[in-house]
Amino acid sequence: MRAVLTWRDKAEHCINDIAFKPDGTQLILAAGNRLLVYDTSDGTLLQPLKGHKDTVYCVAYAKDGKRFASGSADKSVIIWTSKLEGILKYTHNDAIQCVSYNPITHQLASCSSSDFGLWSPEQKSVSKHKSSSKIICCSWTNDGQYLALGMFNGIISIRNKNGEEKVKIERPGGSLSPIWSICWNPSREERNDILAVADWGQKISFYQLSGKQIGKDQALNFDPCCISYFTKGEYILLGGSDKQVSLFTKDGVRLGTVGEQNSWVWTCQVKPDSNYVVVGCQDGTISFYQLIFSTVHGLYKDRYAYRDSMTDVIVQHLITEQKVRIKCKALVKKIAIYRNRLAIQLPEKILIYELYSEDSSDMHYRVKEKIIKKFECNLLVVCANHIILCQEKRLQCLSFSGVKEREWQMESLIRYIKVIGGPPGREGLLVGLKNGQILKIFVDNLFAIILLKQATAVRCLDMSASRKKLAVVDENDTCLVYDIDTKELLFQEPNANSVAWNTQCEDMLCFSGGGYLNIKASTFPVHRQKLQGFVVGYNGSKIFCLHVFSISAVEVPQSAPMYQYLDRKLFKEAYQIACLGVTDTDWRELAMEALEGLDFETAKKAFIRVQDLRYLELISSIEERKKRGETNNDLFLADVFSYQGKFHEAAKLYKRSGHENLALEMYTDLCMFEYAKDFLGSGDPKETKMLITKQADWARNIKEPKAAVEMYISAGEHVKAIEICGDHGWVDMLIDIARKLDKAEREPLLLCATYLKKLDSPGYAAETYLKMGDLKSLVQLHVETQRWDEAFALGEKHPEFKDDIYVPYAQWLAENDRFEEAQKAFHKAGRQREAVQVLEQLTNNAVAESRFNDAAYYYWMLSMQCLDIAQDPAQKDMMLGKFHHFQRLAELYHGYHAIHRHTEDPFSVHRPETLFNISRFLLHSLPKDTPLGISKVKILFTLAKQSKALGAYRLARHAYDKLCGLYIPARFQKSIELGTLTIRAKPFHDSEELVPLCYRCSTNNPLLNNLGNVCINCRQPFVFSASSYDVLHLVEFYLEEGITDEEAISLIDLEVPRPKQDNRQQEIANSSSQILRLVETKDSMGDEDPFTAKLSFEQGGSEFVPVVVSRLVLRSMSRRDVLIKRWPPPLRWQYFRSLLPDASITMCPSCFQMFHSEDYELLVLQHGCCPYCRRCKDDPGP
Repeated sequence: MRAVLTWRDKAEHCINDIAFKPDGTQLILAAGNRLLVYDTSDGTLLQPLKGHKDTVYCVAYAKDGKRFASGSADKSVIIWTSKLEGILKYTHNDAIQCVSYNPITHQLASCSSSDFGLWSPEQKSVSKHKSSSKIICCSWTNDGQYLALGMFNGIISIRNKNGEEKVKIERPGGSLSPIWSICWNPSREERNDILAVADWGQKISFYQLSGKQIGKDQALNFDPCCISYFTKGEYILLGGSDKQVSLFTKDGVRLGTVGEQNSWVWTCQVKPDSNYVVVGCQDGTISFYQLIFSTVHGLYKDRYAYRDSMTDVIVQHLITEQKVRIKCKALVKKIAIYRNRLAIQLPEKILIYELYSEDSSDMHYRVKEKIIKKFECNLLVVCANHIILCQEKRLQCLSFSGVKEREWQMESLIRYIKVIGGPPGREGLLVGLKNGQILKIFVDNLFAIILLKQATAVRCLDMSASRKKLAVVDENDTCLVYDIDTKELLFQEPNANSVAWNTQCEDMLCFSGGGYLNIKASTFPVHRQKLQGFVVGYNGSKIFCLHVFSISAVEVPQSAPMYQYLDRKLFKEAYQIACLGVTDTDWRELAMEALEGLDFETAKKAFIRVQDLRYLELISSIEERKKRGETNNDLFLADVFSYQGKFHEAAKLYKRSGHENLALEMYTDLCMFEYAKDFLGSGDPKETKMLITKQADWARNIKEPKAAVEMYISAGEHVKAIEICGDHGWVDMLIDIARKLDKAEREPLLLCATYLKKLDSPGYAAETYLKMGDLKSLVQLHVETQRWDEAFALGEKHPEFKDDIYVPYAQWLAENDRFEEAQKAFHKAGRQREAVQVLEQLTNNAVAESRFNDAAYYYWMLSMQCLDIAQDPAQKDMMLGKFHHFQRLAELYHGYHAIHRHTEDPFSVHRPETLFNISRFLLHSLPKDTPLGISKVKILFTLAKQSKALGAYRLARHAYDKLCGLYIPARFQKSIELGTLTIRAKPFHDSEELVPLCYRCSTNNPLLNNLGNVCINCRQPFVFSASSYDVLHLVEFYLEEGITDEEAISLIDLEVPRPKQDNRQQEIANSSSQILRLVETKDSMGDEDPFTAKLSFEQGGSEFVPVVVSRLVLRSMSRRDVLIKRWPPPLRWQYFRSLLPDASITMCPSCFQMFHSEDYELLVLQHGCCPYCRRCKDDPGP
């Protein structure tokens, strides 16, 4: 560190205080009873300010630069603006000793001998606080929260913004150690606020805000009058009775003298954000200095040591960027580094450090030796066991114990010294002198070796890795390179300030100068690029550059020198340069150049670096061919050119080497067919076809499909032509190709048909399949395109495809929610299992969704399906059982639909009598396990409600009683409870009009029949209307044994007049049943109908006795009185006789359900079909 005087002036009176304007442009001095304003740039006195009547002791500028304040012995404080105008004045009871502005709130603290005041622009009055002692100095913390006061009695009082004391610090000397100057460290990086204290006990000390002392007091040996920090808090200025200003570290370590004066220094300040210092003295001298901090550093290969904060040494590994700090707690004067050694010169000693280990990345140093002695030297060098001190013309070699072993006296001043390596204790030194001499000295040898002498002074030196060449930078900024053995000047380059050889390449060096970095390889021209600073090392592709105070490793691609070697076809040398560090592009260029130069070894290494497997395979194949004895370099080079895309050059070489077929193959693969034709043989058709095919492939790939199609057809490649047409949807071209193809060419025809089918041209696809005779594919086509009519027509002609048509048709119907048609289609296709599954699923869905009329219909269809399957003798018994079961379920769900609608919908479409009859029918017909979906509660509720409405009170009461034993849904609860109560007010009997009559035995049956839907007397099953559920006037009769259905029909259809004969009933009993037989007698009973005679007899037994008729009775029946259920086999037909011929009854010919004719006609008109089986009125019966 050195101080340079910038300007100096002298005032008439003592300079008591100094303050800088925050922007550093002006300087305010307190001198006598005036303020002096100076321009800091050149020391011009801008203006004296008068306002005080006595000596001005203090001055302070606000941080915002808007105003400053001055305090005087006249007990007043004046506030001035930045325009040098006084705007406010206030007074204390005693002389003002110090003033200080709060850095945040700009509150002004002014201190006198007996008190201190706090004033801010927002306040009109000044708040004053008494002090126990005279206040000499004051300072605010960085955050403006606390004010420190230094007092004459040796006490430091720390106050808050309101003036209240928070911390009190008592210095050991008490009143013998007045606190003459204090200052808070302005650094924002410190964790705690640190207060520097200078007292007249000749001590400097440091305290935290809490009052805790940091470290120990440090003796000064003079009375300090002023202390101040640099802007960032890294250094401290201290002046006083020793008539000089000293520079200290922030920890209080003295670094040196800024400037010696002729009288006491009363004030010193640092210009904001700079290294300029102003000093004010007792005799009125004002001195303005610039502090220059020199760089103290050392470098060895990739380790760089430099001074930091004047007392620390940082060792930086330039490759790994690791850093280690060594704290020396004293001014670091010189640094030297070599291998695992580090030497640091301090004012009173030299420290020798060594690395803990030999690891190249180890950064842990420990003290090896200490030389406790003061040395004066210009340069310091360290070796393995020695240190070298350089003082002007003299070199001294000292051991680590401080013993001088050797000394060399030079002819001229030593300008440069460097360790160039060697065994421990025998290292070589390269020394450059001012007279141009360059010497090599070995530390164990008294005699210096003169390498060469030049006319100009040496500034920088370096020796190549092989010690054969020497690079020198002289005082004329010229870089000169010599051959050490011959002393010959190899070349010289201008504009150089430093030079370094590449440690990994003998022929490369770099030098810097004029803002440029210059790289020179061998004797080639210099490659230049911009770079600020000095080159201090060159290792591989890394150049170590010192710029201002920091060193950095710059990665510099060695591209330029590599290309210089390539231009001269020096491939191996270019490879060595590339290994130092070039880009991937440079590696590829090297590889290509070496390959063209047929240097396969170098090319292979370069391609490995860029991981280009393609070229590595080429080189490998060429090496294999060379091993097999091939020596034709033209052929090798042709392969190289073809890989590089130089096809015409490759073709020429192929032709020259007699391998025209390779040229043809290359051009064909490249789709360069015009060039390929030049290399065709003597019209070989095979080669021509191959060429056309490849040309078509190329046309296809370059999106010229029509041209490709034509070429494929001409080459006979029909499949590829069809694929292109199909992929592009060219139906016309596909049809054209299909029609031209022979029917024996099945593969292309089949492909044509497939594409036509995809392109929604089924007609043309069908034409193609017919041409091939492929009927199965034609059927599949019709099915896939859902052209069912054509499929059915084809199925009629070829029954073997029936399954292939009807099964997909049924599946298609099912997918389109046409389940009933799907069921019929499955049935037609003979897939009974699938047909039944569809119906079962439909039925389950209908029940789950409470569509009970649909459920009845589907159960009826299921029953008919089972009846159809029952024709198979193996399944007859099981299927007939299912038939009867499904028939019963169909009847139950058909009736329950009306009950469900009545209980769920607000408006009923059925008459009360109908609902009454349905409820009774269901109650009598329900099995023990109630079918899914049918609610007994709804049936009983409907029965109770309609019975009460129609006068069947007894039955209604019975229904309500039954309901009480069932779980009732909440919505029926209230109605049922109310009905249960109100029915008790009704008579305990039923209306006689509602009582059902048995038309066989004329017995009145009870409304609630324990036997079910049969007569309680004759056990004859009732026949119900499928709409109103009235008991129909029908009696079922059976044919006498031996009478067939056909004979019975013919007998009934005879309609002959009835003979006068006596018909008697005869009961024939056998072991299993009783049969009521109508027999002929000779006694005539007039014209009475033989069927109705004596039907109303009193039956004695509990067994049902069916009515069996003979041929005579059949002959006497009228066709209009007989209804026949003509069941398909294996069931027998059922015969019913109407006993009231005038009351017309209609039977559905499909489901054989009976209706009153009027009801049936009305329902058919409403629905357009039978309400039970949904047979349309125009459909023929079974």
